[in-house]
Amino acid sequence: MSDRDTAARKGRQAALVIAGTAVFWILVTLIGDKEGFSQGLRLVFDLLALAGFVFAFWLIFQYWRARQDNQG
Repeated sequence: MSDRDTAARKGRQAALVIAGTAVFWILVTLIGDKEGFSQGLRLVFDLLALAGFVFAFWLIFQYWRARQDNQG
């Protein structure tokens, strides 16, 4: 696999993590409103979503660093 393919794969992975986290967060928020989740449980889901976004940021940072290393 070439460097371009690897970079494209990492970019897609970061995009999927961001999109998946956002969809998860919205769905859990809507379901929580409808089902009456406690504030503690909502906090847990919010923290999980935050962790997903931090992980996506980490993937983007790794992608950026790999590109910087390949440029010379």
